[in-house]
Amino acid sequence: MSATDHVELSSSSAAYGPDNPAPVIEPPRARTKRTPRSTRTNFEMYGWLFMRLSGIVLVVLVIGHLLIQLVLDGGVTKVGFAFVAGRWASPFWQTWDLLMLWLAMLHGGNGLRTVINDYAERDNTRFWLKMLVYTATAFTIILGTLVIFTFDPNIR
Repeated sequence: MSATDHVELSSSSAAYGPDNPAPVIEPPRARTKRTPRSTRTNFEMYGWLFMRLSGIVLVVLVIGHLLIQLVLDGGVTKVGFAFVAGRWASPFWQTWDLLMLWLAMLHGGNGLRTVINDYAERDNTRFWLKMLVYTATAFTIILGTLVIFTFDPNIR
């Protein structure tokens, strides 16, 4: 296009120029002092991040557990009541198993919560399914923690 070529402007764009600029487009919900603060949180982002981090830690805990318990200590034939009693006499193994229990249950519960949110169509169904998952997760965590901390090897 040379300087002598003339460009036809449509009727909607002909009125705008250096002397008459186009209006500024404002955001649809511009914040003012009277606009209430958003009540939304970053819960889903934190849930997503928890799933990634807990998954990495769980891989280390579970592979370490399987390697140490079943491979390095003589295999599955040595695992019995006395073996578990000896392991849980150590605070290290109590902490290891407790961390594995808590992370596995919270990781699984959060995963099920996500599946329920994706596939349960009715709000009422979604609510009760999530309550069932939360109850089962809490019950298992409480019961497992109780067993780990109150385990008595002298009950035989």
